[in-house]
Order: sequence, then C-alpha cells, then structure tokens
Amino acid sequence: MSDEKLYIVLMGLPARGKSTLAVRLRDAFQKSGIASRIFNNGNLRRLYRPLDETANSDFYSPENNAAVALREGFARLNMERAKTYLRSNGRVAILDATNARRARRAAIEKHLNDHPLLFIECINDDEDILHLSIQEKINLPEFAHLKDRAAKEFLKRIDYYKMIYEPLKPERNYLRIDSLQNMIIEEKHSDVIPFYERLRDYIVTDEVKNLFLIRHTETEYNVANRIGGNSKLTPKGRAQAVALGLFFKKKKISYIFTSEKSRTMDTARAICDMQDDCRIISLKEFNEINAGICEKMTYEDIERKLPHVFKKRGADKYHYVYPEGESYETMKPRITQGIKKAFFLNRRAKNIMIVGHQAVNRMILSHFLYRREDDVPYIYVPQDRFYHIVSTQDKKLFELKRYE
Repeated sequence: MSDEKLYIVLMGLPARGKSTLAVRLRDAFQKSGIASRIFNNGNLRRLYRPLDETANSDFYSPENNAAVALREGFARLNMERAKTYLRSNGRVAILDATNARRARRAAIEKHLNDHPLLFIECINDDEDILHLSIQEKINLPEFAHLKDRAAKEFLKRIDYYKMIYEPLKPERNYLRIDSLQNMIIEEKHSDVIPFYERLRDYIVTDEVKNLFLIRHTETEYNVANRIGGNSKLTPKGRAQAVALGLFFKKKKISYIFTSEKSRTMDTARAICDMQDDCRIISLKEFNEINAGICEKMTYEDIERKLPHVFKKRGADKYHYVYPEGESYETMKPRITQGIKKAFFLNRRAKNIMIVGHQAVNRMILSHFLYRREDDVPYIYVPQDRFYHIVSTQDKKLFELKRYE
C-alpha cells in the first residue's frame, strides 16, 4: 500500500555496523521510490556538544548522570524528528543509535506508536573486524585531539555500553543479525511490518558496487613455475604493478585488500601510491592455497618426486588436500570469511579492490559465479588483466579487462 510507513530502530554495541546498515537501507528504499531518512543520535551529539567532550569515554559512563541526561535528550529529539517526518511525506524513518538499554527501547515503542516499528540488533564479535573498525572510527575529526589515546578511549566507551547492554527479547518486532555474515540470527514480528520481505532480503544480500579483483603481478616463482612460497616481483612484475597504479589512478580506491604475502602487498603498494587517500589491509584469509609438502616445488618436481600426489591431485583438483596443506574445498570457509570482512569494511565505498593469488581469486570468483566444483580450479585468472564485478539486487556484471 502506498500509505504504509515504518520506523526502523537500530541497536548494538559501537563499531558493529549499525550506521553502515542504516545508509544501505536508506539508499535501497530511496532507490525504490520510498522516502527514507536517517536520524542518528551521534550526529546530534557532535552538533550540539564539543568534540573533546563526546570523544571522551567518560561521556558514556553509566554513572555520569549529566551525560546520561544529555544523551537521553538527544534520543528524544530524534524520536520527535522521526515522528514528524512520517507525519509528512516520509515513509521510512531509521533511528540509528546504540539503544543498549531496554528502558530506552520501551520509551521508543511508547512514543513512536503511530506506525509499525521494527528493531534491528547488529551483532559482530570478530576481533579483526572490531580492531579495523575502531581504527577507521578514530581517524574521524572527532578523535583527532586524542591522538595516541583514541583507540583506548573508544574501547573504554564500548566497555561502558557492555555494562548496560540488554539484547532484544521482549520487543514486539525485531531482527537480530550477524552484521559481518549478513545473516539473520533470530526474528520476531508480532505485527504486520511494511516492506518486510524487501528489507529482509536486502539485509542478507552480499552487495558490492564495484569490485576490482586483481591477481598479483609476475613473480620470480611464476617464471620458475614454482608454487607457493613468498617470492618477490620480477622487474616485469614491478612494471605491471606500476601500470595497474596508472590505470586506477583516477578511480578513488579507499582500501586495497591483500594476503599476507609480499607479492600481493607489493602489487597493492604500487596502486596505493598513486591514490590520494588509500589504505592497504592484509587479511590472512586471502593467503594462497597451502601446498604443504609441495610448497616451493615445480609441478615437474611434484610429478617426478611425488607421483602419487601429482596423480591424485590431477584426478580431483578441487577436493584433493595437499599433504600437510589444503585443497580448494578446505580453503572455501576462510575465503568466504575474507570476502565478508572486505565487504563489511567497504560497504560505504564505491570501489573495492582485492589483490590476491590465482587459487584465491578463483575461489572469490566462484562466490559470485555459478561453477561446478570440478571447474573452479580452472577459472582463468591472468596477470595482465583484472575482473570487474558488480553484484547488487538490481545488477550483475562480470567482465575481464586489460589494464596495459
């Protein structure tokens, strides 16, 4: 119905992806012609209070009565603004705050009683993601004056919220989601929720506007036809990396994700050096397949010295596990986790870049493309081209492009 309206109230500890989800939901609704607006309590704090006050962890202490009163006042102000918005032409009001206490959420339910209301709790306990998310937050102007103390202050803020945190349970309508995995953990809806199927589907969808998937450039081991290891780029490889940097120079790349291997980081560094504001993040999840006892060997060496390994792997390349190593199949969980981490950190960025390895990039491609398991180890991953991938609810694009 065209007159349907909805309040969405986000909750969760800091750095769990609430604000990013708010933006994604707003943009998705607006793209569908549904007028939506975000009401963020943190924005009000930063607008009406000095930054050196709101960045300080003591501002969030449950025992700081003056600060508690201020924060409750900002919450009430946003409630009133959201209600006014839906009374006019707005159709979806998204309230973005920690909303850790049940008492706060009860007040929201009581005040915003003119339209259906859905709580969404964002949960994410991945330590790597929490660390990286905090590093991004403390780079904001709000924390500039804290310098080296910024991360410590933010962690203390989280601890204060943990002291009062009460998960969703008695609320009438809610979703509890793993915000890293885009997975619904629990749901409850006692009322009819407008746009529910669309909203639910959007939450669980992995979405990337532009993914540039690159294989590291030529290495010494590539030339020698050796597998694994941690070899350096050749002069040709360094030239290819520079060519990549020049090709992407006019595109804004905020982050480049790599493995922990020097060949991916060196390739990424040449690209990053030509960007205005770019950061390289190395994830262990994107490390190349572990060849176990075959590491640093050529395929000719394996065939001659370990013929049983060569024969068995050739017969079932996807499932065969290198002795003391991995298979494509056993890589899948960590590659999927790496993709989730990259997407979580880059959800607001237009362009995402991953510099990976041959087997790793095949697994990443198989995340988006339908391929039989037996065919995954043969997906074409050249070093003189890259894959451009778009994957949204409205558009799917896969293209192999040259950069030289």
